[in-house]
Formats: sequence, C-alpha cells, structure tokens
Amino acid sequence: MAVAVQLTHVTKAFDTTLAVNDVSLNIEKGEFFFLLGPSGCGKSTFLRIVAGFYKPDAGELRFDDTVVNDVPPHQRNTGMVFQNYALWPHMSVAENIEYGLTLRKFDKSERSEKITRALEMVQMVDYRDRAVNTLSGGQQQRIALARALVIEPSVLLLDEPISNLDAALRQQMRDEIKQIHDRTNITMFYVTHDQVDALSMADRMAIMQDGVIIQVGTPREVYQFPKNAFVASFVGETNFISGKVKHTSNGSAAIETAIGTLHSETVYHDLNEGTSVQCSIRPEALIVDDTNRAENTITAKITAVNYLGRIEEYQLVAADVPLKAVHYNPGIETKKPGDTVQVAIAAKAIIPLPD
Repeated sequence: MAVAVQLTHVTKAFDTTLAVNDVSLNIEKGEFFFLLGPSGCGKSTFLRIVAGFYKPDAGELRFDDTVVNDVPPHQRNTGMVFQNYALWPHMSVAENIEYGLTLRKFDKSERSEKITRALEMVQMVDYRDRAVNTLSGGQQQRIALARALVIEPSVLLLDEPISNLDAALRQQMRDEIKQIHDRTNITMFYVTHDQVDALSMADRMAIMQDGVIIQVGTPREVYQFPKNAFVASFVGETNFISGKVKHTSNGSAAIETAIGTLHSETVYHDLNEGTSVQCSIRPEALIVDDTNRAENTITAKITAVNYLGRIEEYQLVAADVPLKAVHYNPGIETKKPGDTVQVAIAAKAIIPLPD
C-alpha cells in the first residue's frame, strides 16, 4: 500500500559538509514526485535517507504517521532502482526479480506468479530465463524496475534510472515508467539532474541547491513561475537581461535594460523602483519577425542558426546582449546569420527576478 512521505527539518552532514540542510518536504500518497538539482546538491543523499541507507543527524522522517528514522532499509518496504541497475550478473532475469521475494519468504508458486506479473508490467515476459548480462542497457533497466516493483513497495525510489540510456530509449522509458505509475498508483520518488525527465513525468517537483530545497511545485508552476534565477536557468533554457525597475503597478512593471524598456505583466516578487532584476525570457517567447503587435519589440541581429528539424534555434544579439530564440516548424525558408530582425516579446513572457 502506498504511503505519504514527510521529512521535517532533516539534516545530514559528512564531516563539515552539509549535504542536506534543514529540509522539510511532504510527498503525498501515490504521488510521482521528483527531486531535481545539479550534481553535488545533496539529492542522492536525500534519497538514501528515505531509503534508510543514511540516518538523519537531525529531524524526522515519517511514512504516513510512523517515524522511520531508526527503521532499517529492509523493514521500510521500499523498492529502489539504481542508476547502474545493480543486477546480479550470475543470475537469470527471473532470479534477479525473485531475490526480494525470497527474502520475504513467499512460497515458490506465489513467487512465480509475482515474477510473471512484474515482467508483464515492464513488457519483458519472453526474457524470463535469460542471463542478465546478455541484455541491452534498456532491457536491464526494465529488469531493475521489475525487481523493485515485484515486492509491491510502499515507496519506489529511483536514482537517475535512465541516465545511461540513449535519447530514444530514454523517451521510451519515461513513457513506460509514467504508465506504470498511473497503473499502480505507488508513491514514487525520483531523483535526477535531467530537467526533461522531471518536466515530462512529475506530478510535483522540488528544486534543490546546496542541500536546500529552493522551490516546490508542479512542472508548469516551476517552469512558468521560477522563484529565482537559479531555478529559471536550471529548469529549462532561458535568456537573462539585466535591468532596473522603473515602476510597478498591480502585477506589472516597466524595467530599464540595455535593449530598452521592457514591460512585464508577470510580477510576483516584491519589486520597488530602482530594484535590480534579471529578466528571464524563455527562448520560445522570442518571436522573430512577428507581424503582430507585441508589448515589447526589439531589433536584433542573427549571429547563428541551428536547424534541428521540428525547431530552428537562432542565436541573436541586441545592443550587445546575447539572446536565444526558438522557431517551431521552420519549413523551407530560413533566416541567415547577419540578418537584422524584429523580435516581439509578450509582456506576460517577461519574468523579472530580483538579483
């Protein structure tokens, strides 16, 4: 049965390094929750605290209403999928999946049924008797997932489980893991540095930096309303334009920048006249050679064009400020380096973030 996971003022240090620094977080029962952050930010330590591999130096960890700080890993009913799969190479697929069931003393017939169901879940029934070292990376990842699922965990923990796969397999595994969550409604806690994994799969996500949770929200909330410049730059690509607030009114602001006065209608921080800000503008919000009127229009020169099939990326410069724009479904006609273009930016797409 799925459980809710609650961490209250949890701290974990290694020597003088605070890997997790006074973190409080609630993961709801049955939620697909992501912890996203750069390498070294503390996210894997956080995951290992939930798994029971590390004990918090301070704070409290609960599964539903039960404090589990002192409960060993094998008594927490958590399943874990590791980045390197951690399969036993001398065992068959079925033997790898069966291991956790044997430790839990299920009888042989019940073990066999559960193995079959787990293999069906990851679409690997025909590989039951194969040696795991004969499988591809994607197939091994499915077996690692089946091994974690077969014990019917209360919480499934995933530590960057698809980072070793190529792009096509990553997308396929994203879809399959999301479908498994939707079918099983298990509480899943997924740690990654990959923004695409988080944006495409999460119910909610937390952004971590230097052992601290910076922001929690749905993927759409975090992407569209980042708390600060770090979140804006880490979750998706963005352009930053430095400026100072001229005036604000009812969620709107006029900001003086090197490329002119920008008008924003997405002000959700306390800004005063003279406040220094970084204006975050996503590349898809820069509309090159738009014939429609926009609240903000600037003149820019194209310095590079990258054709990527369904999108075309433009590197621009406006008043010595480098910018990036994305044009969808570019077709045959294309812009060229050296072209001067008009770039429209909607006021709602400009997010001023305090320095």
